[in-house]
Amino acid sequence: MICVITSSSHFETWLAAFLTLAVFSFLYRDNPFYKFAEHLFVGVSAAYWMVLGFWSTLWPNAVVPLFPDAALVVGATPPAQRDLIILVPVILGLMMLLKMVPRYASWGNYTTAFIIGTTAGYSLVRYLRSDFIYQLGSIIKSVIPESANIGLPEVFNSIFILLATISALYYFLRIRTNKRSANFISRCGLLVLMTAFGVSFGSAVMGRVTLLVDRLYFLFSDWMGIL
Repeated sequence: MICVITSSSHFETWLAAFLTLAVFSFLYRDNPFYKFAEHLFVGVSAAYWMVLGFWSTLWPNAVVPLFPDAALVVGATPPAQRDLIILVPVILGLMMLLKMVPRYASWGNYTTAFIIGTTAGYSLVRYLRSDFIYQLGSIIKSVIPESANIGLPEVFNSIFILLATISALYYFLRIRTNKRSANFISRCGLLVLMTAFGVSFGSAVMGRVTLLVDRLYFLFSDWMGIL
């Protein structure tokens, strides 16, 4: 096995294998190798997303509208004229950076309040339509199919989804009553929610297991050459 490992001359493969084993070493206990891999991953990720955000967001949306000739740096077509309205978000962004200066940190609160308020107001109607009204409307339409050739299993499935959705919404209303029917509906809604959460958690676990299998396959195939 040692001969097979030493036959690999690719530096990238050895580096990836070392970092993978360094991360796996946390299963034993916290150690310097794991800390090195963790800090390297966080640092590289932060640098990558910072550079990507600068060239894909800040440069075309802030620098180029104020300085049209800057578009020639990335080979893009410069705008016809300057857009001075861009100074408003630029100033708000600079005010948020003042949070790093203790003396002027309070100036960043205005930007934070503006972002939270506009985002909440903009997203409220959008999420209400897409995540509630449209989905509920689709479920109701599925119960009353347009085609007469639809089978009994499809109708039963649509009715079941409709009843599950109504029971889940009823549970969130938290109506306390002594009626057995109301308590039964509330318990059914709780069961639906627990099932949905379980499925979501299972999907997340399967995603992590897929990543684990991928790294193990890399170690045994690309690095060690066993598979």
